[in-house]
Amino acid sequence: MSNCDLCVVRNRAICAALDAKELAALNAIGRTRALTAGESIIWEGEDSVLVANVIDGVLKLSTNTEDGREQIVGVVYPSDFIGRPFGGTTGHGVTALTDAHVCVFSRRDFDAFARQHPALEHKLLERTLGELDRTRRWMLLLGRKSAAEKMASFLVEMTERLAGSACRIDVDKPGQRLLTLPFSRQQIADVLGLTIETVSRQFTRLKNDGVIDLPSRREVTILDYDTLVAEAG
Repeated sequence: MSNCDLCVVRNRAICAALDAKELAALNAIGRTRALTAGESIIWEGEDSVLVANVIDGVLKLSTNTEDGREQIVGVVYPSDFIGRPFGGTTGHGVTALTDAHVCVFSRRDFDAFARQHPALEHKLLERTLGELDRTRRWMLLLGRKSAAEKMASFLVEMTERLAGSACRIDVDKPGQRLLTLPFSRQQIADVLGLTIETVSRQFTRLKNDGVIDLPSRREVTILDYDTLVAEAG
């Protein structure tokens, strides 16, 4: 049984466009790699030498400013694709926020495979356009939304993207969602362009309003998802 047969994101990743024979050929040029939280797999400014599908875990895309500060510019989740196919220099680093597993391919091998399989190239184009749409929404969030709207949008995004892994529905209370955040308070502030004090105040406000509960620093229980979505705008 190949890695593709066992892959939990097979039907959601770019390789979903391939048939069994094509999956076997793709599996032959890939390998599964485990990452520990804090471990990098791609470095900013280096030549693109590998690409990967995220199987489980959450990773951050980040870049460094001239004065050495890190800016998180994106987050990738299970079934997302990372790396830069068809050459070029990587514009950001990729680092695991949680323990993760990825399916890694040599960029050159993957490029050759993609050129021979138009369905995979089409899936890559769909993913690229999807990323562009998310980037535009994120620009709106950072540029126009209030702190309250930013926090609500962030929690809605986490809930949707982590469904089935770090976000679980309480079987005893089906209206509630249990979310394990892969971010520290400071990282949330960096992602949203807020101060850590503002992030803490927004968490407290949402809790006091009965929208969420905070069992721990990294856990959030969504008590009223509809209200959270409405507040996100």
